[in-house]
Amino acid sequence: MTCQTTASLSHHISPIIGYHRAPLSQKFGAPRQPNLVALTSVIEMLAPYDTPAAFIGLEDFSHIWVSWQFHHNYLYKDKLHKDKQASSNDDNQKEKVESAFRPQVRPPRLGGNQKIGVFASRSMYRPSALGLSVVKLERIEIVEGRVLLIISGADMIDGTPIIDIKPYVAYSDALPDAQSGFAPSAPHLLDVTITEWAYEQFGQIIANQSADNIVEANAQNKQSSVKAVIDKIQQQLLRSDLDTIKALIAQDPRPAYRRTEIHTSFVMRYKSVDISFQLLESGELQITNIVAV
Repeated sequence: MTCQTTASLSHHISPIIGYHRAPLSQKFGAPRQPNLVALTSVIEMLAPYDTPAAFIGLEDFSHIWVSWQFHHNYLYKDKLHKDKQASSNDDNQKEKVESAFRPQVRPPRLGGNQKIGVFASRSMYRPSALGLSVVKLERIEIVEGRVLLIISGADMIDGTPIIDIKPYVAYSDALPDAQSGFAPSAPHLLDVTITEWAYEQFGQIIANQSADNIVEANAQNKQSSVKAVIDKIQQQLLRSDLDTIKALIAQDPRPAYRRTEIHTSFVMRYKSVDISFQLLESGELQITNIVAV
């Protein structure tokens, strides 16, 4: 068996069938598991996988499985960079990529200070750089002849490559008697408050966006487009977004080793704003500042 044949048997190339378009553009603040926050987002399908015929029957399912790629995983980025280099040192590049394998990780759920095997975790630092999530299928939209899947509850950030989509089948996929190891229940939520100043900032940003949208609507034809649907979910700030922001912060996205720091400011980017928050002596997280970006 040749080296080339061995390589072909040990690797699998999957096409990217779409991209996840979401209000969260950074890892910080993203839910660590699906369905912890009912965050609305979009899967934008790519040609030729965006044909409506490929989705006939999917609307009868309430939830779907989504296979996706940890595109911010630095191991994956290293591999991508190496793959683009000259082929003269391919073997050396492959050795470096494989040597980066982490057999153990420190899950935030265990405080970030206890190691377990990577295959006993859902860590992003895994050999395949693949994630798997069950999300709610809110609806299927056909826009400009292309398919957009409107979903909620995703734990993926904006720009995540989508590898596959399958319907969630309750009778076989839901196992109520299953054991969940070190994560037997949902994580504890913290109380989240907001200062009067931050609340006023939030309202002013919405007012400014509304004025800009009126000007834009008067200047353009209001026909629906793929870009318009995605921009509305990615960028347009709504009053209801404040509840979503609080729900995201209640998950406590801070690194485990920094969760005892009082009055240390952390910043989460959501849609078109940066939200600053801090831990108070009372144990609650307080939103202190909201600025447009």
